[in-house]
Amino acid sequence: MVKTQPAAVMRRQIRRVTSAGIEINDDFLAVEEPLEIRVAFRQNGNATWQNISVTMRTPGNDHELAAGFLFTEGIIHDLRQIKKVENSVFEENLVLVTLADSCEPNLHNAERNFYTTSSCGVCGKGSIEAVKTVSRYVLENTMVVTHEELFGLAGKISGSQRVFEETGGLHAAALFDQNGNLLHLREDVGRHNALDKLIGAAFLSNQLPLAGNILLLSGRASFELIQKALMAGIEMVVSIGAPSSLAVQLAEDNNITLAGFLKKDRFNVYTGFHRISGL
Repeated sequence: MVKTQPAAVMRRQIRRVTSAGIEINDDFLAVEEPLEIRVAFRQNGNATWQNISVTMRTPGNDHELAAGFLFTEGIIHDLRQIKKVENSVFEENLVLVTLADSCEPNLHNAERNFYTTSSCGVCGKGSIEAVKTVSRYVLENTMVVTHEELFGLAGKISGSQRVFEETGGLHAAALFDQNGNLLHLREDVGRHNALDKLIGAAFLSNQLPLAGNILLLSGRASFELIQKALMAGIEMVVSIGAPSSLAVQLAEDNNITLAGFLKKDRFNVYTGFHRISGL
């Protein structure tokens, strides 16, 4: 029997307290469920498999999340390395990625303490070296945008964040072209999962690298998110929240334009000023 995908939103009865009194109402919550990512491959001619990660995520786009995670973690690097991605028919919340017979995954980049939270993907790493991944792409200077184009980005995702609008509890990662047209958007309770879903969708569609596009993050810009953007060949990252010091350093070292504190009439630019006209 094929099991249905868990819902991304659940209803719960609450008591809303205001200065006028107490009301009993229904509220909507963003669902948080564990997802186990398992890889099947051949090693020394023998079929084997390994659990790679359990991450807390919002159900939906799980195949993209698994593929994006394997790619941005450097465990695989080419779409041809994947034979198939499927949900387990025996276990809920488990995605199995079967690799091509000739592919042996780079499991040195899977040094995690197995469980990662929805708020942090790096903090489950087993060593400092395991945090680092190396991109296949060299970022060029292929795009220039105006500051007016960036002003309008946040407003363009508001109508596309379906689950956020119901719950107020999700992060979003959105991809725009350099003219400010929304191309893709993914949501998740974990900011790193939202970006893995977005990059995974591009990876499974053989659209990498994502040069010439703008990545918008609904929250802050952390080191891990800039690293994932670098793995996908993204030249410009704009966040509605603040960047961290290490995120700025990583962006500067790798020729990424990084802007933060985006509002409808202002933003700060930390690195890569040459990609925004007039700076």
